Amino acid sequence: MNWKKLTSAEQIEEIKTLSQERPILIFKHSTRCSVSSMSLDRLLRNWKSEDEEKIVPYYLDLVAYRQISNLVEEVFHVPHESPQVLIIRDGVAIYDNSHFGISYPDIMDKI
Repeated sequence: MNWKKLTSAEQIEEIKTLSQERPILIFKHSTRCSVSSMSLDRLLRNWKSEDEEKIVPYYLDLVAYRQISNLVEEVFHVPHESPQVLIIRDGVAIYDNSHFGISYPDIMDKI
């Protein structure tokens, strides 16, 4: 999976713009949480290389970039959870889920 790392506030505008062409997936991951690691692992095990033609994946390290996570919450109007996945289309969050609700089939159904 070729993640784009979400590390700056400027990327939020980039995501909103890119989401006009293709949906964006943001995976908010806590590197200190075993549930987050399990959710990430489940997503990675199911991900197919051709999925990147359908959706652009971004990875947000919540420990290192908590302020960016707060900005994601504010801009997309989705309360923070960890782990969490959001799908952004046309500049708005059309889907979010967290913890064991993060499901590859659900994500693919939404795009």
